[in-house]
Amino acid sequence: MIRFALAQINPTVGDIDGNVERIEHAMGWAAKAGAQVMVAPELAVCGYPPEDLVLKRGFLVANHDAVQRIAAETGELLAIVGFVESSEGHLYNAAAICHRGEVVGVYRKQLLPNYGVFDEHRYFEPGESHVLIEAPQGVIGVCVCEDIWDPSGPAISQADAGAQVVVNINASPYHKSRLAEREAMLCERSRRAASTIVYVNCVGGQDELVFDGGSLVIDPEGIPVARLAQFQEQLEVVDVPLGKAREVSSEAIERIRAELTEASAPTSTVPLTKPLEAEEEIYSALKLSLGDYARKNSFDKVVVGLSGGIDSTLTATIAVDALGPEAVLGVAMPSEYSTSHSIDDAKSLVENLGIEMVQIPIARTFHAYLESLVESLGQFDPGLAEENLQARIRGNLLMFISNRFGHLVVATGNKSEMACGYATLYGDMAGGFALLKDLFKTEVYALSRYRNTVSGVIPENVLTKPPSAELRPDQKDSDSLPPYEVLDPILEAYIERDEAISQIVSGGYEEGTVRQVVALVDKAEYKRRQAPPGPKVTTKAFGRDRRLPITNRWKDKGHTTAPPPSAGEQPGE
Repeated sequence: MIRFALAQINPTVGDIDGNVERIEHAMGWAAKAGAQVMVAPELAVCGYPPEDLVLKRGFLVANHDAVQRIAAETGELLAIVGFVESSEGHLYNAAAICHRGEVVGVYRKQLLPNYGVFDEHRYFEPGESHVLIEAPQGVIGVCVCEDIWDPSGPAISQADAGAQVVVNINASPYHKSRLAEREAMLCERSRRAASTIVYVNCVGGQDELVFDGGSLVIDPEGIPVARLAQFQEQLEVVDVPLGKAREVSSEAIERIRAELTEASAPTSTVPLTKPLEAEEEIYSALKLSLGDYARKNSFDKVVVGLSGGIDSTLTATIAVDALGPEAVLGVAMPSEYSTSHSIDDAKSLVENLGIEMVQIPIARTFHAYLESLVESLGQFDPGLAEENLQARIRGNLLMFISNRFGHLVVATGNKSEMACGYATLYGDMAGGFALLKDLFKTEVYALSRYRNTVSGVIPENVLTKPPSAELRPDQKDSDSLPPYEVLDPILEAYIERDEAISQIVSGGYEEGTVRQVVALVDKAEYKRRQAPPGPKVTTKAFGRDRRLPITNRWKDKGHTTAPPPSAGEQPGE
């Protein structure tokens, strides 16, 4: 048995001093708790992903100096910490092994992911050799993130070479059901390796990414013996069982001798936190993402345009849960088409959440715009341009408040709207962060109902009334889009699974509806390219995950992408 301290911490990209402070705090706590080994996440020193910061020499020097500072504070503790190693003009995603005041070894990540949100081949070279830490208590292997996903990769090689415990440090981004996927994979790896796996993940929001923690210890029989909480920092000591001792292979391995202190009596509790249910998991991800985006970018207050609709209601509610009611300003901007119940719903929400709200009617501003336009362009029949104009007036007002007071505008559009272009550039798409960007409309309703099981802050009428942009008399979303119960599965098939039209139709959907939806999605690519960042919660989010050309004439079974951007827009809530 070896006593490990799992440091599931929340680093900030570029805040090297702050990250070192977090790591050193964890080391001090670990030593007092009698731990022999402390493990911090992948690139914990500099934060993940550092992207082009690693091309700056000053950044690399600060990162290197930070590792030396951490090593100097280790004492008898052995610390395994992620950092960027720079050697002879090459960069490596690496794990520093620190003990008794020195960096006694370095493991370089061998498998560099270059799919989805990952772009590690742009920056790093792959490592080639293994590292084993040999202590009287047992043999420890070290690898980094992707190295354990390959069923015959470095983690297995280290176990075959004699590792009784394989430490895997991570910055593994969240998406729905990710914890279950990881746990199933790790259980299979530990059984194959006949070794215990200590998997330590970071936690926190970083632009579009959310890191969910959920660090794990899996014993050699593939049974979880420790599971840390999701979406929160946690320091935990775990007495880790050892896999079987084996004959060491002849493979070239760097071997590090370490004299670990003797552990005290076994710990009395083993953390085996229950995984969150689906809606609570997604809600927690969004809350952490917005909270960290605001705090790490020094915003002390956020602004949400309140329409009385479901999207703005959920956005404001998550903002309050993430930052507190004093940090949220609601702005109601009714037009002549806004219904009285929508205004009342917004007021009820404000009262339930305990936030400040200001009301800025836009009817007079809207008509002033129209008068100026008629003077210059002549009379014209009202249509989509007038609807979008109202949305842009609202966007201008929100951005004025942001500029004037330094608050962060949180856009309220969801993935269904963003997918179909049912959103207005420089209108409801305006803002610094798009919280619901990767959440389908049906999921917006599901999360809202979940939140009301915690406390009933969302007015019932918001949950039951037909969704509407309220930009013309008696407008409903269903006037322009298929019902969301039909639309969202089609979008999921086309966007996240890359299914062809014929495949989607074979799933039971009407061909005309599928073609309509696909055309809307393809037409709106130029809009999505200009959208604010927002947290990834699905397997394929717009932006980092899904990268398609704006100029695109690809045809699928007779479907041709829609005309270029000049063809007008659809309004959003």
